[in-house]
Amino acid sequence: MRTHPGTKLARLAFAALAIAALHGCDEGPAIQARPQTITFATAPSPPPNQASATVSATASSGLPVSYSSTTPSVCLVDSDSGAVTATTSGSCTVAANQSGNSTYAPAPQVTQSIDFTFFEALTFSPAPALSLYDLGTVRAVDSFGRPVRYASSTPSVCSVDSLTGLVTTLATGDCTVVASSGTLQATQTLSVSVPPSPTLPGTPSGVSATAGDAANLANIRIGGISAGGRPITGYSVSSTPPGVSAAGAAPMIIVTCPSSCAGYAFSVTATNGIGTGLPSPAVDIVTSYDVVATFHEPDTQPNDSIFVASFTLDSTTGTVSNLRGRLSEAMTGGPTPYPNDTMTWLTLNHQLSTMPVTLGGASGFLVTTFLLDTTDTLSMNPVYGGTDGWSPGTGRGLYYGYPGTNPGNAYVRIFVNAADPSAALEQAQIDKLAYADCTRGGIMGASCMTGTTVAGYGTVGTMSGYPVSQATTRQ
Repeated sequence: MRTHPGTKLARLAFAALAIAALHGCDEGPAIQARPQTITFATAPSPPPNQASATVSATASSGLPVSYSSTTPSVCLVDSDSGAVTATTSGSCTVAANQSGNSTYAPAPQVTQSIDFTFFEALTFSPAPALSLYDLGTVRAVDSFGRPVRYASSTPSVCSVDSLTGLVTTLATGDCTVVASSGTLQATQTLSVSVPPSPTLPGTPSGVSATAGDAANLANIRIGGISAGGRPITGYSVSSTPPGVSAAGAAPMIIVTCPSSCAGYAFSVTATNGIGTGLPSPAVDIVTSYDVVATFHEPDTQPNDSIFVASFTLDSTTGTVSNLRGRLSEAMTGGPTPYPNDTMTWLTLNHQLSTMPVTLGGASGFLVTTFLLDTTDTLSMNPVYGGTDGWSPGTGRGLYYGYPGTNPGNAYVRIFVNAADPSAALEQAQIDKLAYADCTRGGIMGASCMTGTTVAGYGTVGTMSGYPVSQATTRQ
């Protein structure tokens, strides 16, 4: 049996055979290492402002080709289909790989470049109608999704919050708001009218509640209000269920809860010189978080399996939603590790499992998101220790349906601390993180790349991969 010393792909090929032997699976004869090459079809030429294209490459061996982006700041590529999605103007470089099998050696990597061109735009939503003393929110959208900042060019007529776009009217006349994003600028003019006859303030609108800087804090923001022809003198916040209240003069109020704000919803009333208006509908505490989970892969260094994602936590109802992100494939890529890597990344957008747990003394959730809209990932054959087709640590890491067709699924499981998602994880919580990658770039023979711990699931990953960290931050 001939080998190719010094290459990561060769080492992985031998690892695949070793793992298959441990599983008792016959993966075929010894590697023959026949040479193969990859050839790209003609590169697509997307027109301006088109963000998608598809590349196609074939291997002389007839084996399937996998794709990755070597310019992730410009574009992302689906590893199986070659579908390219651009995120900005520039030259997108796609790499094609074929990792070989028991007959063919890994093919030399080839690349192809595609040029994308976008015309930038910064567009305002329709302006709110405002009278003197009112509050209203303006919103501008950057065509590339970049953050937008706001400023008032008529400070004697209105002020505006630079982050939220909340406008406070100070005098009648034209209020001009300037939105900026990158090198782009756009303006919107609001006509501030004479207020009507004095009345009670209207019901606050656009009220939102998000987690504060500690588990017992929540930030309540008002997005707009008709002041009733008199200046607003204060706002009051009350909770559902009752027991928590706060007051302040500004349209952002920090609420302090007894120990945690989980389980509470909040409504707001406004007061002017005439009196107090009606309360807004109660709103849940809904907060978005970013998360990065790392699984150490001893056999693919310097590349690890990295999951970069976001999710939303409704602290009032105890609900985690929209766990969406990207998982790197540690068997792909060059010698530069994350975050400047050239690994292939999978898009996992299907949150199909949420399990309430108590780990390390904290109540929370084990939340799992999948590549496909199904949980079918790992073998459910009891002969191989399979159970439900995906549970971490089961099925000996063999793909779902083995020895039949592999659906090519992948998943990642994270832990969400219900009271304080940003808290550092305890070891018991890290032990329950998990991933499985049964796609073309994450499979070795019949075995999927997995990452688990003995403490959490009774076994380490198929190539000794295991979770080492998870960092969660509030957006």
